[in-house]
Amino acid sequence: MDPAERAQAARARVPRIDPYGFERPEDFDYAAYEEFFSTYLVILTKRAIKWSKLLKGSGGVRKSVTDYYSPAMLGLKTDQEVLAELVRMKLPAVAALMDGHGVLWTLLVSRWFICLFVDILPVETVLRIWDCLFNEGSKIIFRVALTLIKQHQEFILEASSVPDICDKFKQITKGDFVTECHTFMQKIFSEPGSLSMATITRLRESCRAALQAQS
Repeated sequence: MDPAERAQAARARVPRIDPYGFERPEDFDYAAYEEFFSTYLVILTKRAIKWSKLLKGSGGVRKSVTDYYSPAMLGLKTDQEVLAELVRMKLPAVAALMDGHGVLWTLLVSRWFICLFVDILPVETVLRIWDCLFNEGSKIIFRVALTLIKQHQEFILEASSVPDICDKFKQITKGDFVTECHTFMQKIFSEPGSLSMATITRLRESCRAALQAQS
């Protein structure tokens, strides 16, 4: 067996999908695998530390969201209003549809926020979202929500009634788009466009003040 045949046979013995769900490209350089995996282990160690803190109850998700679980749920209500403002800025046609039918965003996305997409999206995708939530902060929640809405904008705009809108929002959390977690995670950093934490903070302050004035 010549060197080329041995290299091809070696590649055939290595799975394309590793134990963490990452797919290696066809042109993966197996000669550099050791260096790659050393870097990979550093990333996995950081993730393991963050998950350990979560499981021990020492912060984790609680530090990434703002007052979602208090009796008044002010943080949850605030972030739903923030999403509504972001949709008005980035997806005005969808915002117009919601306003035209008088649909409250809490009716559509409250479970997305309060469950952090658990039981909403496939578990593999949820775990990837939580990895990013720990590293990037709570703006990831908005990136995921905006990506789901933008990717299915034409489908949502077909709705002609409140029940129809609610049904379409249920459907957009299913299917190949959310199942292919690697592609989905790439999309959440491209589809919504620019989304700074400064913007989120500013919108949170204004939306929270408006909610408090109403109460």
